[in-house]
Amino acid sequence: MNVEEIRIDVSRQTQQELDLANKQAQLVFKFNHTMPGTAEYDELMHSIFPVMGEGSRVSAPVTAVRPHKVKIGRNVIVMPGCLMMSAGGIIIDDGAMIAANVQLISNNHDLYERQIITCKPVHVGKNAWIGAGATLLPGVTIGENAVVGAGSVVTRDVEPDTIVAGNPAKFIKRIPSKSYCSMCQDDADGLVQLGLDSCGD
Repeated sequence: MNVEEIRIDVSRQTQQELDLANKQAQLVFKFNHTMPGTAEYDELMHSIFPVMGEGSRVSAPVTAVRPHKVKIGRNVIVMPGCLMMSAGGIIIDDGAMIAANVQLISNNHDLYERQIITCKPVHVGKNAWIGAGATLLPGVTIGENAVVGAGSVVTRDVEPDTIVAGNPAKFIKRIPSKSYCSMCQDDADGLVQLGLDSCGD
């Protein structure tokens, strides 16, 4: 999907923008040094990510630049070590799972004017699963129920109900719908491990 690129000159930020960035950096630092499972931890998490649905959780440590541009749906899990470069906007839909050390990068630098950052949104679809250490680059959309393999670098959109992996990430296979065989009661999860779409009955 083609998305419009936004260009920001970081050398010409207003004092208000600089003050916000400083406040957010301090909140993130404090969050990363706060005991998990406490009221203070939860309060800081919601201060950093004001748009976060019920049942969602971001685990420390997290690195977030411009986190006010991150939108998190319901029942989302973000494991430790996540990097969110959010100038272009990051959307994580309901039920998505973000494994440890994932990088969500919605901005880059212009090749010739390095003080200019070029921004395109990153969108993780509903119930998608991003494997540990994967990187999503600017403008990428991950379709619903898709899986991105650990360590992958995603440079283009991922279709719903597919598995991609590698650098750059490439299509591996489609994910069959979860179903049960009336004869053997095997479910689709076990068949996926075998590389099968059905048991043959």
